[in-house]
Amino acid sequence: MADDRPVPLDEYPVHQVPLSMKHVATGDRNAYDRCIFHVFDHTGHALLILGLGVYPNLGVTDAYATLRTGDTLHAVRASDALGEDRMRLAVGPLRIEVVRPLRRLRLVCTDDRLSYDLTWTAAFPALWEPHHLQRRGDRLTLEGRRFVQAGRVEGVIRAAGAEFTVSAQDWTGTRDRSWGVRPIPGEDGGRLAADHPTEGFHWIWCPVRFEDRFLMVVVQEDADGYRSLNDATLVRPGHRDRQLGWPRAEIGYRSGTRHPERAVVHLGDARKPQELEVEILASSPLAVGAGYPPADDWQHGAWRGGGWVDRRTYDMAAPHPPAAYGVTDHSARFRLDGRTGYGIFEHGSFGRHDPSGFTDFTSTAP
Repeated sequence: MADDRPVPLDEYPVHQVPLSMKHVATGDRNAYDRCIFHVFDHTGHALLILGLGVYPNLGVTDAYATLRTGDTLHAVRASDALGEDRMRLAVGPLRIEVVRPLRRLRLVCTDDRLSYDLTWTAAFPALWEPHHLQRRGDRLTLEGRRFVQAGRVEGVIRAAGAEFTVSAQDWTGTRDRSWGVRPIPGEDGGRLAADHPTEGFHWIWCPVRFEDRFLMVVVQEDADGYRSLNDATLVRPGHRDRQLGWPRAEIGYRSGTRHPERAVVHLGDARKPQELEVEILASSPLAVGAGYPPADDWQHGAWRGGGWVDRRTYDMAAPHPPAAYGVTDHSARFRLDGRTGYGIFEHGSFGRHDPSGFTDFTSTAP
């Protein structure tokens, strides 16, 4: 008989449906609730990506951290059985402490391979991203709610004998919180995948912190350029959020790849059209170490047994098939309207994409 007694979070008046907080409203195996942080310096020497996820209908929780320095990427991943205390955000050596909700968090990893102790402090209010909905045929495959936020980070990062002092002046931290339903490894697409193959996918996710404002751009396009996600919003303290219309990106790719080296994002504010210039600093593919598809060594939500911890070091100078990288996160320097800011240029382009001139999954920049 299943143990279905109340859990500690049931003490609080936060219920949305007539269920214990142990359960989510959907029985979909792909239900998830997780976060991702990006912590990076303004010179491109270091890019730390970390996150933690809960998969309530699978009974799994996991966390990861990757650090890209030069041509080396250090990774620590951990997975365990999901417990009843949902306010304890810790898996193996990785943990996140909510000091002040939406304002201050502590990020900690105590592993010998990669360790850090960081305080993340919000620089701007959290911003809702557009409601994200995807179907394959008649099947709902993704429905996610997200908010994004930029902040300042202080503390220390250590890896392979090197130590980075993280200062609020010279480093930036962005974060994304999302929950809902999205594909988790272990379920075959079957007939729907065969009847509705993916021709192409083009994605840009771009949070940028300037000294006095925050900009968020997100774009998702199909093979023919049809947009299923589109938003550009400027946040300025003391002002109403400003919509910047239909963002249009011109991306300069490295020859023979789909790796962006620079970009210009045209922001369609009718009152004052603007250009967001993007200078790539450091790059970290999410499928290498961080557990995002199509990673072949570990993916989020996969059960590896209780107390599983895995450590890897990747040589990023070694040849890798471009398609194996999936979405790549790039720390970047941005310029907009005479201001310089720092943020993440997350990009993925697979298969056909007519606006970019890519014809199939093997097509690359000339």
